[in-house]
Amino acid sequence: MHFDRAFGIGIGLNLVFVVAETAGGLWSHSSALLSDAGHNLSDVLSLALAWGATQLASRPSSERYTYGFKSATIQAALINAALLYAALGFILWDTVDHLRNPAPVNGYLVMVLAGIGIGVNGLTAFLFRKGQHGDVNLRGAYLHMLTDALVSLGVVVGGGLVVWTGWHWLDPLISFVILGIIAYSSWGLLRETVQLTMLAVPESINLQKVRALLLAQPGVTQVHDLHVWPMSTRDTALTVHLVRPGCGCDSDFLQQLQKTLKEKFNICHCTVQIEERVPVLEESCGCD
Repeated sequence: MHFDRAFGIGIGLNLVFVVAETAGGLWSHSSALLSDAGHNLSDVLSLALAWGATQLASRPSSERYTYGFKSATIQAALINAALLYAALGFILWDTVDHLRNPAPVNGYLVMVLAGIGIGVNGLTAFLFRKGQHGDVNLRGAYLHMLTDALVSLGVVVGGGLVVWTGWHWLDPLISFVILGIIAYSSWGLLRETVQLTMLAVPESINLQKVRALLLAQPGVTQVHDLHVWPMSTRDTALTVHLVRPGCGCDSDFLQQLQKTLKEKFNICHCTVQIEERVPVLEESCGCD
């Protein structure tokens, strides 16, 4: 399935569910249900931003933006992570208030709506299961939806416990557990997006293995000024200077090297400079 369609279906389903869950949470006085609805709303915004960034990244480059708009996916991922933690703060405030002033909870309604949430979030996660590998934007959407499905399962269990025990204070307590799960599961995504904005080497790439591969190429005696950075949440670039004494500029060598880097490390944009020896300037300044 094309991911544009997946985004559209996911946003539509979750938006309808957020409205239903919010109304049900207010009517049943369930902070767990409201906390789940608040998080689902942040996921709707997350899906919309990720979708918009994907569309923007597909636009061609221009004289002003020579790399195109691929980095929009990184910015969207960072904004989504920030929105998620802002939503957690709001939900935490509401949950504390419900814990101080517990109200009767309609456990049956909570269980029904949260059960629907398992289906909605599970289906949305299923739509992104194939695209999550190698793209932090799609992986964020997938993990959010999968986490929400599990959280909705927790709400169902909580609603059943309230019905069985009559302990209404269990509802905000379960909300605290939900918040902890969401915060924990999202921390890795936040850390990775911050690293991408700082042009760090993507976590999927081992720089030492890249260096070793370059040194193993025919005629290469030294590698310096090796840089690897993300152009987007899917595309990675590399620049490097290779010292190949007496080999000159070999087009076949460069084409094969680029193909190898693409196959082994998914590095799609390579700029390689061939040198007879290390420039004196590099030796004197201690550049890598």
